[in-house]
Amino acid sequence: MKELTWGVLSVSGHYRQRIQLPLRDSSLVTVAAIASRSRERAEAAAAEFGIPKAFPSYEDLLKDPEIQAVYIPLPNSMHAEWVRKAADAGKHILCEKPFTMNARETAAAVEYAQSKGVKVMEAFMYRLHPQWKRVRDLVKVGEIGAVHGVNVFFSYNNQDPSNIRNRKEVGGGALYDIGCYAVSSARFILDREPERVVSQIVRDPDFETDILTSAIMDFGGPRASFTVATQSAPFQRVDVLGSKGSLTVHLPFNMYPDVPAKITVTTSIGSRDILFPVTDQYAELFEQFSLAVLEDRPVPTPPEDAVENQRVLDAIFRSAETGQWERL
Repeated sequence: MKELTWGVLSVSGHYRQRIQLPLRDSSLVTVAAIASRSRERAEAAAAEFGIPKAFPSYEDLLKDPEIQAVYIPLPNSMHAEWVRKAADAGKHILCEKPFTMNARETAAAVEYAQSKGVKVMEAFMYRLHPQWKRVRDLVKVGEIGAVHGVNVFFSYNNQDPSNIRNRKEVGGGALYDIGCYAVSSARFILDREPERVVSQIVRDPDFETDILTSAIMDFGGPRASFTVATQSAPFQRVDVLGSKGSLTVHLPFNMYPDVPAKITVTTSIGSRDILFPVTDQYAELFEQFSLAVLEDRPVPTPPEDAVENQRVLDAIFRSAETGQWERL
């Protein structure tokens, strides 16, 4: 089967820890180049990962005619710029979340990329895991009745001042980093957009990033709530409450690639655990995007979804300032 040839813009810890291994043996993905603003760092990463080409700048990688698609794991504040530059170079684009820093910027970047004839998608890998496809199917067929509430917890403890997640100027903070998952998953489950949101935010006095953010999203009937935190015990879980039952996604976002996933469904006749085959959701992300390019069909998650998700994040930030419900 034909493969898609990829380049990686930046030597990121995320790529090293979660992505490079599942792509190594893929029959659809060839990672042929990696770039850094440091030649030494790019060459060291290429040697470590077995990538043929190393470039001392992102621009140089984009000039390579063999590269068909790029993965952008740069700091959030740099996404919009490099989406545009990749589109100018004719490269298809898989960009890390959040797509940019606000909905206006996201919409403009998506429109620009599409005007250049390239495919573009936000890298929400969790949606491609079979457990999430099953969750959405169960909700759609009414397994737990009408959905009344969705609740999401997602947290970790990172107090390193040099980490980009703790640097306000590059788009750090809990809401951008993991709150985007809470918003995205609620929208995915309910298959609609919220009408208004209300939120509260606690910021670190030194970093100035949000470290504890909670919000309620009103979907015109159903409600979704979440709490995300960057200085709390590591934890994640999604609960869905319906009129006839409930379901729980035990490890919703950072699902391990080498053990079965599990969701629990409870109805009037009892509870059952549903197990899923071992799946690497990052391999699924890159392979399904690659197939969309190779077969010239729509990407798994339409880029317009990135705009809608960011509109909710913007409203949550506004509500934290006004102390009021904010409409989208």
